[in-house]
Amino acid sequence: MCTTANSTPTDSAIGLIAGWGRYPLVLAHVLRSQHRRIVCLGVKDHADPSLRSLSDVYAEFGLGRLGAALRFCRRGGVTTATMAGKIHKTLLFQRHFWWKHLPDWRCVRTFFPHFVTRRCDRKDDTLLGAIVAAFAEDGITMVPATDFLPEALAKQGVLTRRQPSWAERQDMAFGWELAKEMGRLDIGQSVAVKGQAVLAVEAIEGTDECIRRAGMLCTAGGFTVVKVAKPRQDMRFDVPTVGMGTVQSMVQAGARSLAIEAGKTILIDEPEVIAYANRHNLTIVAMKQPHPA
Repeated sequence: MCTTANSTPTDSAIGLIAGWGRYPLVLAHVLRSQHRRIVCLGVKDHADPSLRSLSDVYAEFGLGRLGAALRFCRRGGVTTATMAGKIHKTLLFQRHFWWKHLPDWRCVRTFFPHFVTRRCDRKDDTLLGAIVAAFAEDGITMVPATDFLPEALAKQGVLTRRQPSWAERQDMAFGWELAKEMGRLDIGQSVAVKGQAVLAVEAIEGTDECIRRAGMLCTAGGFTVVKVAKPRQDMRFDVPTVGMGTVQSMVQAGARSLAIEAGKTILIDEPEVIAYANRHNLTIVAMKQPHPA
């Protein structure tokens, strides 16, 4: 574990639990602009090293070091924390994972029902909810990252120059219902469809891999990707997020349109994402509830 410090003025410390991707970096910049003291917990093999220089205090923790992470927050004076960035859940199923991320006692106690007795499932919401509860036990309240960055939530409307075709609107409405049901079951939040037929459904692999698989199965391209919030989305974690990686995966796979849920989907680096989509003739629509054309 390594810590660094700087002289950023602040009145209150925010614990930033940083996973993979651009979102934690964007959030850190916003917190600095708000003169917050950032106590950053970088998740090992996930967090961008640049977070070190953006934080007042920084430390990296393995996924099994829950107790150490909580002690770090308490020493940093953290009473409010937030999560940002993706955690690659596939790591949990790799051989020798627990030897690499040797869990401490607090982690064992928290996740014993999930991984040993198996009285509890290992759905995303269940595991992340257990982490939120562990922080709460130590007097740390977990809040949505969008409380600090509300402008990152996609606003309703067609965001690109290209309007969706009649067939694409049909697929958006069709895919929306499927994605909502997948979210209700806590399986995934994205589906790829074409001609009101399902090409691929997101599960543990994540949205980008789902898009790539759809491209391999639909070599003609021109399919639609739908990404939505869960019906009872907890905005403190696992909020659907779209960034440059998503649209790049769509272009590579041959997708033509993307539908996301307005007000409940984080759109990272929106100007760059929209400019890239326009260059490649993609359609991005943020909607509240689709209606078939």
